[in-house]
Amino acid sequence: MTRISPFLTFNGNCREAMTFYHNCFGGEIQFQTIGDSPLGKKLSSEMQEYILHSSISTKHFTLMGTDMVEEQGLVQGNAVSIWVECMSKSELHNYYQKLAEKGEASQPIEQTYSGALLGALTDKFGKHWLFHWKT
Repeated sequence: MTRISPFLTFNGNCREAMTFYHNCFGGEIQFQTIGDSPLGKKLSSEMQEYILHSSISTKHFTLMGTDMVEEQGLVQGNAVSIWVECMSKSELHNYYQKLAEKGEASQPIEQTYSGALLGALTDKFGKHWLFHWKT
């Protein structure tokens, strides 16, 4: 079965962000710095600390991230959201509350016309999240 996983780009704060997400969702977290790669020896010690690849793996999803920004720099926007299909009402509220810390709750959790709960927020790292639970 095909699996789609979000891959987030940061600008030097990937470790902080992924550690925050790990605290919210749990699972197994891994980091590979630029210094751990063959490229690392050719770069400054500051660059060697940047994250080349990171992942959080849970039973239901994998979230990946990097500090490797393209030449034009990091452009934050609303073109991509991370959809979290929750297993229970309490799980939805738990994730929403944790990720809203120092972020912006753009859509409070509300019951939709179909009976589902839906909420949206932008976290403190500028990433947009949508939370859904079908009753």
